Amino acid sequence: MSGGTRTVGEAMIDLLEANGVEVVFGIPGVHTVELYRGLAASRIRHITPRHEQGAGFMADGYARVTGKPGVALVITGPGLTNTITAMAQARQDSVPMLVISGVNRRSSLGQGRGFLHELPDQAAMMKSFALASFTLTDPAELASVIAQAFAIMGSARPGPVHIEIPTDVMPLPAGEIAVRPTVPARPGADSATLRQVAALCDKAKRIVLMCGGGAVSADEAVQALAAKLDAPVVLTVNARGLLAGHPLRVPASPSLAAVRALIGAADLVIGLGTEMGQTDYDMYADGGFPELPSFVRIDIDATQLSREPRADIAVLSTVEAAVTDLLPLVAAHEGDGAGRAKAARGAAWDSLSPKIRAEIAVIDSIYKTLPDAIVVGDSTQAVYAGNFYLDLVHPMSWFNAATGFGALGYGPPAAIGAAIGKPDRPVICLTGDGGFQFSLAEIGSAVDAGARVIFLVWNNDGYQEIENYMLDCGIEPEGVKPSAPDFLAIAQAYGVPATRLDDVAALGAALRAAGERNGPSLIEIHQTGTRGATA
Repeated sequence: MSGGTRTVGEAMIDLLEANGVEVVFGIPGVHTVELYRGLAASRIRHITPRHEQGAGFMADGYARVTGKPGVALVITGPGLTNTITAMAQARQDSVPMLVISGVNRRSSLGQGRGFLHELPDQAAMMKSFALASFTLTDPAELASVIAQAFAIMGSARPGPVHIEIPTDVMPLPAGEIAVRPTVPARPGADSATLRQVAALCDKAKRIVLMCGGGAVSADEAVQALAAKLDAPVVLTVNARGLLAGHPLRVPASPSLAAVRALIGAADLVIGLGTEMGQTDYDMYADGGFPELPSFVRIDIDATQLSREPRADIAVLSTVEAAVTDLLPLVAAHEGDGAGRAKAARGAAWDSLSPKIRAEIAVIDSIYKTLPDAIVVGDSTQAVYAGNFYLDLVHPMSWFNAATGFGALGYGPPAAIGAAIGKPDRPVICLTGDGGFQFSLAEIGSAVDAGARVIFLVWNNDGYQEIENYMLDCGIEPEGVKPSAPDFLAIAQAYGVPATRLDDVAALGAALRAAGERNGPSLIEIHQTGTRGATA
């Protein structure tokens, strides 16, 4: 039990600790200082970004590599609105994130009296896109609110949850509260539904599995099911690294014609933890994704199961639980699944332009040099190339903001969060010169945190992807050439070692040197100034 003399802010820290929180990302302010009262005496580490959006993106990167909710602590008003972009990215990519904010004192809420950081209705704004938003007006409800937040993030499809605490509630006595962890309840499929799925599998001759981010924790089970069904496995961006080296893997975008042909030729398609969203399955918005003659969908989100494409059988379950229980029910298949997968891999690769292949080769060189690397991407051309096709050894070693919400400036802070979560693995932030400037100051955050992040800047002198799109649409390019600073000089101003490559062949040596450092480093590749950057 927690002593009744502890404040709400102190008891909140106790409850976060009880739920396994080891790190919070935030910028303190007058409206949150009481939430910091118990932080220094706790085991929780505090990381200070340069912007609250960075706090949210750091929480996102931390959550993706650890599997734990990332926690951000921000002030009311502008602190929270600055975090909204990061929360929206987490919502789109199903990333567990807890944002705890202040809000003005209870008697002022909704009064419009011009208080500092006042919003008309902060809670209503958050409820429009967060999985849930709680306003703690009674200290006695603190433990319940924290428990609900962790239950929501851990029991169904993850995403951002918000808790706001009025400034006059923060210093109040918390009273006697039970400090214990929340135990989420996760859904599992019923046996009758799985028997129906097994019957479809036994009749099918050409099965294809499609995996999304919801399958990354079920690698062994998915691999066993694929082998038993002799089924090629199409991996979306957030599923890359599953079935590493397996002959049934297809680490290419289902927006590519070759992968769509594989899926279209199947007589049964099983979707495992995938949103079936446009940025994965219809990147060009051409409506060319094939009709699925027979479709089984396994997902943790009941609402998602009701969306298009509608499944013949919808299974509400975690992927791991459903696949584990399905395995003994299906008969072993014999066929040419490996051949179908190999043909799809080859045709997908052959369909890519020389420029995209050259960019993928650069990314491949990162993993060849640092096999355990985690590459966190922003929206930049090299990242788009990797999203088309990238073969990996580990799941969750490649993620970026070029899918889903598509927020620029994601890469640098998310990479810092990933480096905090996995300090023993090298983390590379692959960012463009345009996107990097959205969050350039987070270099300082990496320095302060001692984060082992290698900022790999892909410099193409502006928003090259948008310029190309304008030209393709017959539009005179405008606004696509923002000037960039000397990134080496910026890095050196923060005391960060930096180098600009004359030749891509030197990337391996530069990465090895950077990987041996305890803090951040920066490497710049110029798309036209660095030999080998493009075909």
